[in-house]
Amino acid sequence: MKQAETDEGAGPGTTSAEAAGIAELEREVRELRRANQILKSAASFFAAELDRPSR
Repeated sequence: MKQAETDEGAGPGTTSAEAAGIAELEREVRELRRANQILKSAASFFAAELDRPSR
């Protein structure tokens, strides 16, 4: 009942739609952080390859 009042704007708090949006954004942030870490690792790997003397 309390959540229904919040969703209708009659009570304080986060609406269900806002909570779903926040959850989606948090999921996206996790995915982007993971992708960023992968890219950093790849950049380090390729930088090390470029620093090696060629044969």
